[in-house]
Amino acid sequence: MTAGIAVPQAVSLRKRLPLRHFRQLHGPEARHLFHRQPEPFGDHADRELLAIALGATLYAPATRPDLAMTIAKRAERGVCSMVIDLEDAVADHEVEFAKQQTVATLDLLAGSEDPNPLLFVRVRDADAITEIVEQLGAGAAVLTGFVFPKFDSTTGTKYLDALETAAELLDRPIYGMPVLESPGLVHRQTRDAELTQIATLLAEHRERVLAVRVGATDMCSTFGIRRDRDLTIYDVRVVADVIADIVNYLGRADGTGFVITGPVWEYFADHERMFRPLLRTAPFAESDAVPFRQYLVSRDLDGLLREITLDRANGIQGKTVIHPSHVAAVHALSVVTHEEYSDALDILQVDVGGVAASGYRNKMNEMRPHRSWARQTLLRARVFGVANKGVSFVDLLSAMVQV
Repeated sequence: MTAGIAVPQAVSLRKRLPLRHFRQLHGPEARHLFHRQPEPFGDHADRELLAIALGATLYAPATRPDLAMTIAKRAERGVCSMVIDLEDAVADHEVEFAKQQTVATLDLLAGSEDPNPLLFVRVRDADAITEIVEQLGAGAAVLTGFVFPKFDSTTGTKYLDALETAAELLDRPIYGMPVLESPGLVHRQTRDAELTQIATLLAEHRERVLAVRVGATDMCSTFGIRRDRDLTIYDVRVVADVIADIVNYLGRADGTGFVITGPVWEYFADHERMFRPLLRTAPFAESDAVPFRQYLVSRDLDGLLREITLDRANGIQGKTVIHPSHVAAVHALSVVTHEEYSDALDILQVDVGGVAASGYRNKMNEMRPHRSWARQTLLRARVFGVANKGVSFVDLLSAMVQV
């Protein structure tokens, strides 16, 4: 046994409670906030629903000494998906220890009755997938899948073949999440050919691919760029163009696409600002929460909220996060508003086309063009819930931060 790894002598498999977003909110508070409560889910759920349920996916280094305890604590605080990172977060000389700790941590978490987050392992190469799966004991039951860094047309086949082998060894569904971040994808002259090959490859393994992740930090590195806290990733044009093409090829709503998740927001502490904050005061004044706005600005969360909004506008669901303070922001903006829910129900009630005024009397709903949006909105409503009329993201976010 490697020093520093606590492995139970015998892990008994117990029936765990299902996952549910916002389970940290209880009773009257939850009833005040939600018109429709979030539904429980687990890795047995429909693949598309499970992909949307990822929400804020928090990364944690596999070498962290208190890894199992950290995962359990994050789950109590509302994290529903996590990645145990064996790649960038681990020094080269610690890789073998990190693999051993990953296996030990999964085995340890399998003995808990409390719900674990959906758990993934980001490997350095495809060979590590089989290596980890073959060493797992009880932990096989709590492993949801693997994250494939620097996935491209060259590395992709080996990753996906190893994933198929893992599913056969464990005799249960195991999902893969490729991260698109390689130079061949970023460079304009090779991007279309690369995305075409990736789309074909992923389509061949559709039932195993849970979501496609965007690695914007590595994309920026291709040009020697690091975006400032005053900017979103969509202000970095060379990277925004890549994201747009990824959604174009892989995020289509015609049954050929996948859920695309948003790139990481790197900042979580105050800094000197060049530009004014991105949050309007009015929504916070309406909720009697102006001091809370200042808290968000001081933590650079106004930039994160802006980027999450732009993610959604560009066809992206969920987000990679590296700090626990980011989770509540992602989830608060994932809740379906009462207005969105009302429009989605109206649109899906008929299948004869046409146009009608929204029940909120502030827009027109086109029944056929808006059907894909409405369908995705109702999927999101199932796992993140629907806010009560008059409840804003400010109310949801402040409730979670105070828990």
